[in-house]
Amino acid sequence: MVLIKEIVQQALTTGYLSVADQNQLQVLLQTSYDSEDLDAYIILQRAVDAGNVKQESRTRKASLSSNSKEAASNIKLAYQIAAEIAFAAAVALTRSKNTQDQPSLGT
Repeated sequence: MVLIKEIVQQALTTGYLSVADQNQLQVLLQTSYDSEDLDAYIILQRAVDAGNVKQESRTRKASLSSNSKEAASNIKLAYQIAAEIAFAAAVALTRSKNTQDQPSLGT
């Protein structure tokens, strides 16, 4: 049976914690562990926080999908704004020029 401290030692040595190891740690933390395992897990968390150990991303696909949706939403918003600007320009250009109704500066 793999122990938490063994997974931690490997992660500290390689500087990398895979998703499989992360899942294994979750299982082990839900079952049984001793104080040495808990100490090792705390050391691992500190190493991750310090950037000494990199965790493989669990949400790589989800974040890509989210970024695609956000980009599509931003493009849609840009088209809406462009359409509103074009409409305002068209209205401004089609207004009759009645200089008597328009205020002037300095005269």
